Amino acid sequence: MTDIARSLELIKRGTDEVLPEELLLKKLQRQKPLKIKAGFDPTAPDLHLGHTVLINKLRQFQELGHEVIFLIGDFTGMIGDPTGKSATRPPLTRDEVLENAKTYEHQIFKILDPAKTTVFFNSSWMGEMSAVDLIQLAAKHTVARMLERDDFSKRYTGGQPIAIHEFLYPLIQGYDSVALKADVELGGTDQKFNLLVGRQLQEAYDQEPQVVITLPILEGLDGVQKMSKSLNNYIGITDAPEEMFGKVMSISDDLMWRYFELLSFRPMEEIDAMRQGIEQGDNPRDVKIRLAEELVERFHSREQAVKAHGAFVARFQKGQIPDEMPEVELTADSGGYPIANLLKDAALVKSTSEAIRMIKQGAVKIDGERIADQSVQIASGTMAVFQVGKRRFARVSIH
Repeated sequence: MTDIARSLELIKRGTDEVLPEELLLKKLQRQKPLKIKAGFDPTAPDLHLGHTVLINKLRQFQELGHEVIFLIGDFTGMIGDPTGKSATRPPLTRDEVLENAKTYEHQIFKILDPAKTTVFFNSSWMGEMSAVDLIQLAAKHTVARMLERDDFSKRYTGGQPIAIHEFLYPLIQGYDSVALKADVELGGTDQKFNLLVGRQLQEAYDQEPQVVITLPILEGLDGVQKMSKSLNNYIGITDAPEEMFGKVMSISDDLMWRYFELLSFRPMEEIDAMRQGIEQGDNPRDVKIRLAEELVERFHSREQAVKAHGAFVARFQKGQIPDEMPEVELTADSGGYPIANLLKDAALVKSTSEAIRMIKQGAVKIDGERIADQSVQIASGTMAVFQVGKRRFARVSIH
C-alpha cells in the first residue's frame, strides 16, 4: 500500500463527491486492500470513453493495491435503469443482455489489469433469490424514500406512470453491494441515489456501509450533452485508430482539459504544465495530439497511434484523401442513385435524413468537391470517393 495522503489525492482526482470522505480515510488507514465495486448494465455491446471515466478510476485503485470488482448487471439489465428517464424504458431480453455482455470483458482489460480484477454477474445471486427473499428485500426500503429520487418525483407529480419493477432497480443495485461486501462503490453523478441505497441496505444487513464516489458525466464531442451513441457524439473504445484520433482532435480546446483530467493517465502536474504552456503561446493543437496519441495507444498500440497521427496530418493538414477506405459497390436504377440513399447505403451516415442534413451543412464532398444539392442523382458507371465530414470516406462504384 502507498502513502495514505497520496492515495487519497489520486482517488479524489476528477471525482465529483466522496461520501463520506472521513469513512474512506478510515478504511484506507486500516492498510488492508479494499473491495472497490463498479457496475455496468450491458444495454449496448460496446463501451465508449464516457464509460471509461469509471474504469480509469478502478485502475487507479488497482495501482494502489486494492481489489477491483467489475460487476456486469446482466440481471438489472433486464429491468433497465430508470435513472433520468421520463418514461418506463422497455426491458431487454435475457438473450440481448448476454449478447451485449460478451464483449465487455475483452474491452475492459484494455484498461484494467486482468490479474487484479474480479468479474461478477449479478444474476449469480439474484437468480437464486426466491420471491420471499425479494419481498424481504423490498421491505427494507419505503415508497417515500424512492420518491425522493428526482426523476421518480418528477414523473409522479407530472402524472407519468412508474412501473413497480422500476422501484426494484435501486434495491437490486444496492443489494449487489451487500452480496459483494463492497467497501467502495463508484458511479456517475446520475447514480448517486442508487449508490446511497447500497449504503443503507448494507447497514440493514449489519455490514459497514460502503463509501460512495461519484464521477462526472463526460460530455460528448459536442461539448454539451452526455457522451452517447444515440446522440452520435461518442468515441468508442473499439473505434478504428484513425477514427479515434480524428474524433479526439475534433473536440474544442476548452473541452480538451476535461478529457485530460478524466481520461488521461498523465500526472496532473504535467497537465498543468501543458496548460501553462498554452497560456504562454504553445499551440493547443500540439497538446491535443498528445491526448489523441495516448488514447489510441491505450486501446490499440503505440505503432497504431503514430500511424493515426501521420494519417491525421496527411488528411487534415495537407488536405489529402486517405489511401485506405471502404470499397462499396451499389446498383442504380435507370434514373441514377439518389445521393442521400447512396450515403446511407455506403454506411457514411445512419439515415437519409442525416445525409440531407449533412449536405445542407456543406459537409458532403464527391472527389473533394463539395455538393449542396440534396436531389443529386449519381449516374450508373460512376466511381468516386464520397466524403461526409472530416473523417468518413468511402470509394463507391455505381453499376
